[in-house]
Amino acid sequence: MESAWRVNNMFGTGRKGDYSRYLAEFKTGEEKQKAADQSMKAYEACQDPITFIFSILDKDLIAYEKAKINLLPTHPIRLGLALNFSVLYYEILNSPDRACYLAKQAFDLAVAEQDNSSEEPHEDSALIIQLLRDNLRLWTSKLPPEDEETKLYCNSSGYYNATNEIQES
Repeated sequence: MESAWRVNNMFGTGRKGDYSRYLAEFKTGEEKQKAADQSMKAYEACQDPITFIFSILDKDLIAYEKAKINLLPTHPIRLGLALNFSVLYYEILNSPDRACYLAKQAFDLAVAEQDNSSEEPHEDSALIIQLLRDNLRLWTSKLPPEDEETKLYCNSSGYYNATNEIQES
């Protein structure tokens, strides 16, 4: 069960990562790198179940992996963190392979969870899943031809095919 404290903590942690990424978009040189590093720390802090303890003690440790542990794959906060973290990789850190991997992982897990659930998806979740799919389509179309491995990975699975469309189960 998702406690309100965990959800609020994920949300706050994720926003810190988002704001640092927004700053990185407008900064240059060392200031850009510092903002990007702060954003990475915020998003990565959610990866380790122990990190929530450190996040209380160290303001730099913050969101995405905690969300993976504490929130369902279809939770809008978890999906939003995955979306924003993947955008950080793509736009700020110039790492399209990592961006695609993260976005695809979140997309596939959310679609699989929806397939296994009798509940209607949350409206925000459906929108974010669509944004993840759109980003994957855009990013894989811009990958250089020699990056065939990433293209194949990002276009593979039972849920996301080579034509970049959601597969019906």
